[in-house]
Amino acid sequence: MRLILGYFATLLFAAAASAADAERPNILFFFADDWGRFARIYAEHGRTVGPNGLLKTPHLDHLAKSGVLFRNAHVNAPSCTPCRSSLLSGQHFWRTGRGAILQGAVWDETIPTYPLLLRDAGYHLGKSYKVWSPGSPADAPYGGQKHAYEKAGRAFNNFSENATELVAKGATVEAARAKLMDEVRGNFQAMLAAKPAGQPFAYWFGPTNTHRAWVRGSGKKLWDIDPDALKGKLPAFLPDVPVVREDLADYLGEAQALDAALGVLLAELERTGELSRTLIAVSGDHGAPGFPHGKCNLYGFGTGVTLILSGPGIKGGRVVDDMVSLPDLAPTFLEAGGVKPPAVMTGRSLWNVLRSERQGLVDPSRTWVVAGRERHVEIARPDYTPYPQRVLRTLDHALIVNFKPERWPLGDPYRLDGKDEPTFDEVAKTTFVTLPDDDAGPTKAWFVGARKSPEWSALFDKFYGRRPMFELYDLRKDPDEMNNVAEDPAYAAIRKEMTDRLFTILRETGDPRMTDDGKYFETPPLAGPLPKQEQKRLPGGQPVKKAKKK
Repeated sequence: MRLILGYFATLLFAAAASAADAERPNILFFFADDWGRFARIYAEHGRTVGPNGLLKTPHLDHLAKSGVLFRNAHVNAPSCTPCRSSLLSGQHFWRTGRGAILQGAVWDETIPTYPLLLRDAGYHLGKSYKVWSPGSPADAPYGGQKHAYEKAGRAFNNFSENATELVAKGATVEAARAKLMDEVRGNFQAMLAAKPAGQPFAYWFGPTNTHRAWVRGSGKKLWDIDPDALKGKLPAFLPDVPVVREDLADYLGEAQALDAALGVLLAELERTGELSRTLIAVSGDHGAPGFPHGKCNLYGFGTGVTLILSGPGIKGGRVVDDMVSLPDLAPTFLEAGGVKPPAVMTGRSLWNVLRSERQGLVDPSRTWVVAGRERHVEIARPDYTPYPQRVLRTLDHALIVNFKPERWPLGDPYRLDGKDEPTFDEVAKTTFVTLPDDDAGPTKAWFVGARKSPEWSALFDKFYGRRPMFELYDLRKDPDEMNNVAEDPAYAAIRKEMTDRLFTILRETGDPRMTDDGKYFETPPLAGPLPKQEQKRLPGGQPVKKAKKK
């Protein structure tokens, strides 16, 4: 009898698990490296049309119109590894130990991450291309560079390089594109084929083609994006000169390649009958690389990203103004999968916004986000120290605190003293020849070459020179964040209120930068060559303790 009861209990458990799987959506997370807020749909719903007006992104636009388009989504750190640490853990980057830096990062396995929590709850995990995969070893189903679902290869990541080579060998542009899209399709099909029947999947698609490098002229050659059409459409922090317009046009071409890849994934979901059962989220890990105000900067061009969500349970066809931070996605995905988010997560689930029928500001408490950074690359400064920054952004203002204003924000300007100066090609192709926290690229190379000219020297100093401790921007009057009003008496009350609020948030969430003058981030291994001994982990394993109101 006990065996029979056990048998029926097993059947009931299997039936319940099967029912739960049928109710839980698949999760497709499209997360592109160095892709800011670039999609045609943002030309229709952004504060300005700008470069987005030249883009053709039909799949992104369609997804946004069927789902929810977020106009104010920001990363927690505009540097790849700390951004991904915060996103996967659902916590502020400063709570992830050595996951808070780029070079020298080591993941603390005791910090929970949403993919492994979903795996433990019965999800089939898959990924293509870049993740960072905290919480899983290199040979695990979700982790490392070695992965079963990458049998189709990684050529899509170097889209313009590989497409240009195929065209040079005689292929048409259309044929070259199709060949690289086969990589996207092949990886996704392999993941679906490996998935047990009836089991939901959580798949991370992490292309890197919007990261450097890309082929000069590829935007026009491969995607028919005319650099001259950008004339008069650039934000104030990008010089409206031929080199910069061409560089941005090439970057926009890579963004259109992302859109084409999304189209492949959507088509496969529809072909396999999984589209209606799949929660789709689309975003990127920070702004454009190698441009002023972009990657490694806390201005909106550096932290602002695309965010679109669509799928089961979401009230679509809406444009939302809520201030959203990407760590909010971890508890959102967990809630979709029927998993309670751990108490250590500082991110807030978006489901109350996604299920609403309202547009504009849906959740009245989502009126601000915070972000920051510490060390990006080790050699940015000779003593390996970081450039510590934090920002509080609201719908109307952005307050940036540069904790060490005596340091160079994008790395020391070595070789720019008139001796052995790097050539244009060196700066355009090799990140570390000078100002190493800014990626290599033609725009950076042009700025280095123009830095002494009367017309451009002031802008060079503004972007690459030392910055004051406090920067405050009025986003309604100055959306490009060019006029620092921190010392303007008219903004004194706003500066004080925002500074107090920012520092309160940092203390409540255990930011080590607020303790002992940031000693945790200022000493090895977080600020120097890695020693043999490891520092003790803090503070990502502890629940958030909010300060008591006085």
